[in-house]
Amino acid sequence: MAAAQGRLSDDAGGTDEAKDTENDRREADTAPLPFRSAVDALRTARLRPQIEIEPTRPPQRLAPYTYALEAAVVDGDQDLADGRLVLLHDPAGHEAWRGTFRLVTLVRAELEPEMAADPLLPEVCWSWLTGALQARGLACGEPSGTVTRASSHYFGGLSARPAASQIEIRASWTPREGMGGVPDTAGHLAAWCDLLAQVAGLPPAGPGDASVVTLPQRRGPQSR
Repeated sequence: MAAAQGRLSDDAGGTDEAKDTENDRREADTAPLPFRSAVDALRTARLRPQIEIEPTRPPQRLAPYTYALEAAVVDGDQDLADGRLVLLHDPAGHEAWRGTFRLVTLVRAELEPEMAADPLLPEVCWSWLTGALQARGLACGEPSGTVTRASSHYFGGLSARPAASQIEIRASWTPREGMGGVPDTAGHLAAWCDLLAQVAGLPPAGPGDASVVTLPQRRGPQSR
Protein backbone atom coordinates (compact mmCIF):
# COMPACT_ATOMS: atom_id res chain seq x y z
CA MET A 1 0.00 0.00 0.00
CA ALA A 2 1.26 3.44 -0.79
CA ALA A 3 1.85 5.34 2.44
CA ALA A 4 0.02 8.64 2.66
CA GLN A 5 2.18 11.72 2.59
CA GLY A 6 2.83 12.98 6.09
CA ARG A 7 2.94 9.51 7.62
CA LEU A 8 5.24 9.50 10.61
CA SER A 9 8.46 7.65 10.00
CA ASP A 10 9.96 5.49 12.71
CA ASP A 11 13.57 4.38 12.58
CA ALA A 12 13.31 2.25 15.72
CA GLY A 13 14.42 -1.35 15.60
CA GLY A 14 12.27 -4.39 16.14
CA THR A 15 12.63 -4.29 19.95
CA ASP A 16 11.41 -0.71 20.16
CA GLU A 17 8.58 -1.48 17.77
CA ALA A 18 7.48 -4.36 20.01
CA LYS A 19 7.53 -2.01 23.01
CA ASP A 20 5.48 0.55 21.08
CA THR A 21 2.93 -2.13 20.16
CA GLU A 22 2.65 -3.23 23.78
CA ASN A 23 2.25 0.37 24.92
CA ASP A 24 -0.46 0.90 22.30
CA ARG A 25 -2.34 -2.15 23.57
CA ARG A 26 -2.04 -0.99 27.16
CA GLU A 27 -3.31 2.48 26.25
CA ALA A 28 -6.20 0.99 24.26
CA ASP A 29 -7.24 -1.11 27.27
CA THR A 30 -7.35 1.97 29.51
CA ALA A 31 -8.94 4.34 26.98
CA PRO A 32 -12.43 5.74 27.70
CA LEU A 33 -15.34 3.60 26.53
CA PRO A 34 -16.55 6.15 23.90
CA PHE A 35 -13.12 6.12 22.25
CA ARG A 36 -12.90 2.32 22.31
CA SER A 37 -16.37 2.06 20.78
CA ALA A 38 -15.47 4.58 18.07
CA VAL A 39 -12.29 2.65 17.20
CA ASP A 40 -14.14 -0.68 17.16
CA ALA A 41 -16.58 0.78 14.62
CA LEU A 42 -13.66 1.85 12.41
CA ARG A 43 -12.15 -1.62 12.57
CA THR A 44 -15.36 -3.40 11.58
CA ALA A 45 -16.63 -1.06 8.83
CA ARG A 46 -17.32 -2.70 5.46
CA LEU A 47 -15.82 -0.83 2.52
CA ARG A 48 -15.79 -1.18 -1.26
CA PRO A 49 -13.22 -3.75 -2.43
CA GLN A 50 -11.06 -1.33 -4.44
CA ILE A 51 -9.96 0.36 -1.21
CA GLU A 52 -7.21 -1.29 0.82
CA ILE A 53 -7.07 0.00 4.38
CA GLU A 54 -4.96 -0.79 7.42
CA PRO A 55 -4.10 0.78 10.79
CA THR A 56 -0.97 2.86 11.10
CA ARG A 57 0.83 4.52 13.99
CA PRO A 58 -1.06 7.71 14.89
CA PRO A 59 0.45 11.05 15.88
CA GLN A 60 1.00 11.18 19.64
CA ARG A 61 0.68 14.85 20.57
CA LEU A 62 -2.58 15.97 18.96
CA ALA A 63 -4.91 14.51 21.59
CA PRO A 64 -4.86 12.23 24.64
CA TYR A 65 -6.23 9.35 22.55
CA THR A 66 -5.59 8.78 18.85
CA TYR A 67 -6.15 6.12 16.21
CA ALA A 68 -5.09 6.23 12.56
CA LEU A 69 -5.79 4.41 9.31
CA GLU A 70 -4.13 4.64 5.92
CA ALA A 71 -5.77 3.60 2.68
CA ALA A 72 -5.09 3.26 -1.02
CA VAL A 73 -7.48 2.96 -3.95
CA VAL A 74 -6.07 0.02 -5.87
CA ASP A 75 -6.46 -1.20 -9.45
CA GLY A 76 -4.50 -4.42 -9.79
CA ASP A 77 -0.98 -3.56 -8.62
CA GLN A 78 -1.43 0.18 -9.18
CA ASP A 79 -2.52 2.91 -6.77
CA LEU A 80 -5.02 5.51 -8.00
CA ALA A 81 -5.11 7.57 -4.79
CA ASP A 82 -4.08 7.26 -1.18
CA GLY A 83 -4.82 8.88 2.14
CA ARG A 84 -4.77 8.84 5.90
CA LEU A 85 -7.57 9.27 8.45
CA VAL A 86 -6.86 10.05 12.12
CA LEU A 87 -9.39 9.89 14.95
CA LEU A 88 -8.64 12.21 17.91
CA HIS A 89 -10.36 12.11 21.29
CA ASP A 90 -10.10 14.43 24.26
CA PRO A 91 -12.58 13.45 27.01
CA ALA A 92 -12.34 16.97 28.47
CA GLY A 93 -13.43 18.51 25.19
CA HIS A 94 -11.55 20.91 22.96
CA GLU A 95 -12.54 24.53 22.45
CA ALA A 96 -11.52 24.61 18.79
CA TRP A 97 -13.29 21.31 18.04
CA ARG A 98 -16.49 22.14 19.96
CA GLY A 99 -16.65 18.47 20.89
CA THR A 100 -14.61 15.60 22.27
CA PHE A 101 -13.80 13.92 18.94
CA ARG A 102 -12.08 15.20 15.81
CA LEU A 103 -11.32 13.55 12.46
CA VAL A 104 -8.24 14.65 10.51
CA THR A 105 -7.47 13.54 6.97
CA LEU A 106 -5.06 13.70 4.08
CA VAL A 107 -6.05 12.53 0.59
CA ARG A 108 -3.94 12.81 -2.56
CA ALA A 109 -3.94 11.69 -6.20
CA GLU A 110 -2.14 12.34 -9.48
CA LEU A 111 -3.84 14.47 -12.17
CA GLU A 112 -3.23 15.52 -15.71
CA PRO A 113 -1.62 19.01 -15.75
CA GLU A 114 -4.58 20.38 -17.72
CA MET A 115 -7.01 19.25 -15.05
CA ALA A 116 -4.81 20.58 -12.27
CA ALA A 117 -4.86 24.00 -13.94
CA ASP A 118 -8.65 24.26 -13.69
CA PRO A 119 -9.30 27.31 -11.44
CA LEU A 120 -12.41 25.66 -9.96
CA LEU A 121 -10.65 22.45 -8.95
CA PRO A 122 -10.02 23.40 -5.29
CA GLU A 123 -13.67 24.33 -4.71
CA VAL A 124 -14.84 21.14 -6.43
CA CYS A 125 -12.53 18.94 -4.34
CA TRP A 126 -13.69 20.57 -1.11
CA SER A 127 -17.31 20.03 -2.15
CA TRP A 128 -16.53 16.32 -2.61
CA LEU A 129 -15.68 16.07 1.09
CA THR A 130 -18.70 17.98 2.35
CA GLY A 131 -20.93 16.26 -0.20
CA ALA A 132 -19.72 12.79 0.85
CA LEU A 133 -20.67 13.53 4.46
CA GLN A 134 -24.04 14.98 3.51
CA ALA A 135 -24.85 12.09 1.17
CA ARG A 136 -24.56 9.70 4.12
CA GLY A 137 -26.59 11.94 6.43
CA LEU A 138 -23.63 12.72 8.69
CA ALA A 139 -23.62 15.95 10.67
CA CYS A 140 -20.32 17.59 11.50
CA GLY A 141 -19.07 20.83 12.96
CA GLU A 142 -16.14 23.18 12.57
CA PRO A 143 -14.92 21.83 9.20
CA SER A 144 -11.64 23.29 7.97
CA GLY A 145 -8.98 22.37 5.47
CA THR A 146 -6.88 23.11 2.42
CA VAL A 147 -6.79 21.90 -1.16
CA THR A 148 -3.32 22.09 -2.71
CA ARG A 149 -2.23 21.66 -6.31
CA ALA A 150 1.41 20.83 -6.98
CA SER A 151 3.19 20.42 -10.31
CA SER A 152 6.58 18.89 -11.07
CA HIS A 153 8.55 19.56 -14.27
CA TYR A 154 11.69 17.61 -15.10
CA PHE A 155 14.93 18.85 -16.69
CA GLY A 156 18.36 17.65 -17.69
CA GLY A 157 18.79 13.93 -17.13
CA LEU A 158 15.13 13.69 -16.08
CA SER A 159 13.72 15.60 -19.03
CA ALA A 160 12.20 12.46 -20.57
CA ARG A 161 9.69 12.28 -17.72
CA PRO A 162 6.31 13.88 -18.36
CA ALA A 163 5.21 16.74 -16.14
CA ALA A 164 3.31 15.51 -13.10
CA SER A 165 0.53 17.20 -11.13
CA GLN A 166 -0.95 16.22 -7.80
CA ILE A 167 -4.02 17.25 -5.84
CA GLU A 168 -3.87 17.07 -2.05
CA ILE A 169 -6.76 17.55 0.36
CA ARG A 170 -6.07 18.15 4.04
CA ALA A 171 -9.11 18.56 6.26
CA SER A 172 -10.55 18.10 9.72
CA TRP A 173 -14.05 18.13 11.18
CA THR A 174 -15.92 17.35 14.40
CA PRO A 175 -18.31 14.39 14.05
CA ARG A 176 -21.63 14.69 15.84
CA GLU A 177 -21.71 12.50 18.94
CA GLY A 178 -24.55 10.02 19.35
CA MET A 179 -25.68 7.84 22.23
CA GLY A 180 -23.06 7.45 24.93
CA GLY A 181 -21.03 10.26 23.39
CA VAL A 182 -19.92 8.03 20.50
CA PRO A 183 -19.89 9.41 16.93
CA ASP A 184 -20.79 7.30 13.90
CA THR A 185 -17.17 6.68 12.97
CA ALA A 186 -18.07 3.84 10.60
CA GLY A 187 -20.27 6.24 8.64
CA HIS A 188 -17.55 8.89 8.56
CA LEU A 189 -15.03 6.30 7.38
CA ALA A 190 -17.40 5.26 4.59
CA ALA A 191 -17.84 8.91 3.57
CA TRP A 192 -14.06 9.38 3.61
CA CYS A 193 -13.72 6.35 1.34
CA ASP A 194 -16.30 7.94 -0.97
CA LEU A 195 -13.99 10.95 -1.17
CA LEU A 196 -11.04 8.69 -1.96
CA ALA A 197 -13.08 7.04 -4.70
CA GLN A 198 -13.98 10.39 -6.23
CA VAL A 199 -10.40 11.61 -6.21
CA ALA A 200 -9.30 8.29 -7.73
CA GLY A 201 -11.88 8.57 -10.52
CA LEU A 202 -13.78 5.40 -9.63
CA PRO A 203 -17.32 4.91 -10.98
CA PRO A 204 -20.24 5.08 -8.51
CA ALA A 205 -20.36 2.22 -6.02
CA GLY A 206 -23.87 1.18 -7.09
CA PRO A 207 -26.64 1.90 -9.61
CA GLY A 208 -28.15 5.31 -9.15
CA ASP A 209 -25.36 6.52 -6.88
CA ALA A 210 -24.81 10.08 -8.04
CA SER A 211 -22.57 11.03 -5.13
CA VAL A 212 -19.42 10.08 -7.05
CA VAL A 213 -18.38 12.55 -9.72
CA THR A 214 -15.27 11.30 -11.48
CA LEU A 215 -12.39 13.47 -12.59
CA PRO A 216 -11.88 13.86 -16.32
CA GLN A 217 -8.41 13.78 -17.84
CA ARG A 218 -7.05 11.57 -15.08
CA ARG A 219 -3.40 10.61 -15.21
CA GLY A 220 -2.89 6.87 -15.58
CA PRO A 221 -2.64 4.86 -12.35
CA GLN A 222 0.72 4.89 -10.62
CA SER A 223 2.68 1.67 -10.18
CA ARG A 224 2.90 0.50 -6.61
